[in-house]
Amino acid sequence: MKVFGVIGWKNTGKTTLTERLVSTLTGRGYRVSTIKHTHHDVEIDTPGTDSYRHRLAGAHEVLLASGVRWALMHEAKKDQPEEPSVDALLARLAPVDLVLVEGYKYSQHPRLEVYRAGTPHAPVAVSDPTVLALVTDTVLDVGDRPQFPLDAIDAIADFIQQTVRLP
Repeated sequence: MKVFGVIGWKNTGKTTLTERLVSTLTGRGYRVSTIKHTHHDVEIDTPGTDSYRHRLAGAHEVLLASGVRWALMHEAKKDQPEEPSVDALLARLAPVDLVLVEGYKYSQHPRLEVYRAGTPHAPVAVSDPTVLALVTDTVLDVGDRPQFPLDAIDAIADFIQQTVRLP
């Protein structure tokens, strides 16, 4: 499965870029899935619903299904809150042309960094040569890696297609 990441510090526009890339790449005929990393407790189930009650009762996994979508909720062990690796998550996905991974700043799959002027942290790309490109509203000293303006969605999508060798 082809994988490409979008990383960056908080509030730099990772989700907006990922959303626009999904739209652009699916518009080009590719099947795209996403993995979104968060540092927060994820609660996608509504208190009081049947699936919520199943989970609270101790179910290890709850699969909620309808005619239009389904969702699998997996409970991590309370005494072992280690996050799953990107590879472990990829293994659970159905085959697609491309998986865009938002977050997982220090994983080793190909990725680009979204960086905005005024971000209180240095770009990850400064110390991590495996970040292949930047999407930014400023000019950064990161060697000869490509830098794209924030709104250059077609050029960024082209870069991803070439990098992961999508036909």
